[in-house]
Amino acid sequence: LEEAGNAALSHEPVPAEQKKPGIVFGSFNNRSKITPRVADIWSAILHALPDSTLLIKARHLADLGTKDSLTSLFAKSGIQESRLCLMDYIPSKASHLELYNSVDIALDTFPYNGTTTTCEALWMGVPVITLSGDTHVSRVGASILTSAGLGDLVAHSPEEYVGKAVALAADRARLASLHEGIRAMLQVSPLMDAEGFTRTLESLYQEMWREWCRGKR
Repeated sequence: LEEAGNAALSHEPVPAEQKKPGIVFGSFNNRSKITPRVADIWSAILHALPDSTLLIKARHLADLGTKDSLTSLFAKSGIQESRLCLMDYIPSKASHLELYNSVDIALDTFPYNGTTTTCEALWMGVPVITLSGDTHVSRVGASILTSAGLGDLVAHSPEEYVGKAVALAADRARLASLHEGIRAMLQVSPLMDAEGFTRTLESLYQEMWREWCRGKR
């Protein structure tokens, strides 16, 4: 990821600065995670920002029927096909990551959050809006963003999710700052502290062993 990300990282101005006023939202999550509810909430964001578009990349969108079903899903919420950019699988890791240079803000799926996709977006300097729930799969996004120092991008209701996405889209200065600084934040965060994580895990294993031994005695 680091090597491919370094090769793909663009040093050009972020997309929002290149083509005002439109904002490009993006999601590279599995198609199955984009439920009617997710499409409805994402559509609310697009309706709030009439000049915005949504880039969705997923392996299964190579299938025309799958692509049409996704387009229909957004059409039910009043979003025209012209505001969607649907892409399928890209074999090159570097080319896949380079596509993040076209995205201003990533939108996480819910209740099944992304994991790899969220980490990739952050590594490429793209802020992610996530909706936190009550189960493990719906709290992964919150865990990643909080550990990266971006807890303010975690929403706890659909309304807050929409509000955070719209507010960040309107704050071009902060958006530009995040695009330039997220990777550095990630590099010094607990998410990339492999040694520290391992030491903590070792301590927990030792304590579990001591507890077992005390129980045996």
